[in-house]
Amino acid sequence: MRRPFYAIAALAVIAALLLWAFVPRAVPVETAAIGRRDLTGVVEAEGEARIREVVSVSAPIAGLLRRIVLHPGDAVAAGQVVASIGPAAPALLDARARAIAEATAAAAAAAVDLARAEVEQTAAALDFAQHEAARARTLFGRGALSERERDNAALAESTAVAAAASARAHLTVREKELESARAVIDSIVAATGGACCVDVVSPLTGRVLRVVTEDEQVLQVGTPILEVGDTADLAVVADVLSRDAVGMRVGADAVVTGWGGADLAARVDRIKPVAVTKVSALGVEEQRVDVELALRDAPPPELGHGFRVTARITVWQQSAALAVPIAALFRDGADWAVFAVQDGRAALRRIDLGQRNDDFAQVLGGLAEGDRVILHPDDTITSGTKLTDE
Repeated sequence: MRRPFYAIAALAVIAALLLWAFVPRAVPVETAAIGRRDLTGVVEAEGEARIREVVSVSAPIAGLLRRIVLHPGDAVAAGQVVASIGPAAPALLDARARAIAEATAAAAAAAVDLARAEVEQTAAALDFAQHEAARARTLFGRGALSERERDNAALAESTAVAAAASARAHLTVREKELESARAVIDSIVAATGGACCVDVVSPLTGRVLRVVTEDEQVLQVGTPILEVGDTADLAVVADVLSRDAVGMRVGADAVVTGWGGADLAARVDRIKPVAVTKVSALGVEEQRVDVELALRDAPPPELGHGFRVTARITVWQQSAALAVPIAALFRDGADWAVFAVQDGRAALRRIDLGQRNDDFAQVLGGLAEGDRVILHPDDTITSGTKLTDE
């Protein structure tokens, strides 16, 4: 009698175990409530702090640069002498060259004296010819002089006028030759120590950013010597993708961070209208746009020209928007969907989305305020799955 009883009991236990094994159990999930919040869309990009106007100071003349005593970081004022350039050491400047130059100048001075004498001579001849022409016209009017004699007097007057003009021009030429000869002498004197240097001054008040040419050396005209800039006139240039730059507007809020100090408030000051092709670290060609940010406060002294920074630029804002966590979203075909909690079970909801950021998305339809959704749903959750909160 006992054996059938034990068999029946064993079968009952097995059936109970099988029933327990196949009965669906509640899945523990993490949920979040749908509510309203202020949403902000931010584009983050690497950038560089730059002084707006960096001025390169160059050599105005060719010559020997005296050694630069300034170093990067030194303060300079507008009009302050930052470099001196003197004449280069001549190859062949000796007593003979100077004697030849002085002789040439003396000859030019003599030629000037001769030209001046010619001017005086032609002036006297012109005065005489003018008197003779006036007398001839008077006598011709009285009938005491023939027409031919009157014409000869007029011709002599015209010839004297031309001769006087030629003499004056000749004097001008000789005077310029004398100036040229004296300039040669002055250059010889300067090259041998008679004159020192041409001073090069800073065009603005600021700091030395870079010394291009420091050692004493011979420079050609236009050779860069150093760079100066006003460190108080600092901006940030962010390198953003062209598709992100489309949504940006001048005046938008921004934050400069990642430079080693406190976050700095800024605003979008200028968006360049030209994109440049750059290759990313993964070897992908991208169209990049420079976006210039103006700091709202004075830049800290620790932030310098060329420092690497990170810019976080606001591209959109939504106030009191119905928002769903990004962690709850997944794709259901071509639609966005979530699993909502309804009567303790999972319910598939297809929803319409608006703006999104890294944490939340704006809900345009499919959910109501106060609904609860499942965060990070996995493959074990389907529509109708029994749920329990973790």
